[in-house]
This record gives sequence, C-alpha cells and structure tokens, in this order.
Amino acid sequence: MSVKTNNIYGKILISDKTIARFTKHVAMDCYGIVEFSARNIVDLVLSFVNKNYDVKGVKVHSVGDRIFIDVSVIVKYGVSIKAVVEALKESLKYKVERFTGMICDTINVKVSGVKA
Repeated sequence: MSVKTNNIYGKILISDKTIARFTKHVAMDCYGIVEFSARNIVDLVLSFVNKNYDVKGVKVHSVGDRIFIDVSVIVKYGVSIKAVVEALKESLKYKVERFTGMICDTINVKVSGVKA
C-alpha cells in the first residue's frame, strides 16, 4: 500500500517501503539502537535469501493518511531500555510525520535483545 494525499499541486503517493527505509535511517540515528532484528521467521528468511532486503525489522502499514509502524531492534548494553524506546518513538513520530505530511498513528517497538 501507500500513503496518499492531495494538495494544490496534485496527488502525492509515498510507498510503505519508502517510509520503512526512512524509518530505518531515523532509528539508527537514535542513541542506544545497535541494529535491527528480524520480526519473525519470514523476515529472517527473506533477509538471508535476498541480500538487498534492507528493511529487516521494520514493518510499515498505512491506511488512508494514517501510518502504523512496527520496529524490532537490539539495544546497547547498559542503557535504559525504557528511555531508548521512548526516545525512538518520539523521534520516529516527529520525523516520519514531517517527512510524509501524514499522521503517524501507532509506533510499536519490540526489543529483541541486548548487545555490547
């Protein structure tokens, strides 16, 4: 699917994959995030089969002008997981909404592990 909107210049369509790639870049800029992990077995298999599968650990679903984001991350050892997750959610919400001009409805963060 894709996010759709109209303005005085015409229609704007942003694909979910584009938003997922942007989400991945934003999340990697957040302190405490080490890497992404596979959300499920299908995500894991796709990352092994297709080396260009660059949105591992990120799922974006859009309905109308609302965006729903699920991320699965590994955090740095020794940091407050709660603080890292809250900072990640705030950063994603702000930057994705500015990037797309749409409403970021829900952001779910799954912490899959801790890495030194």
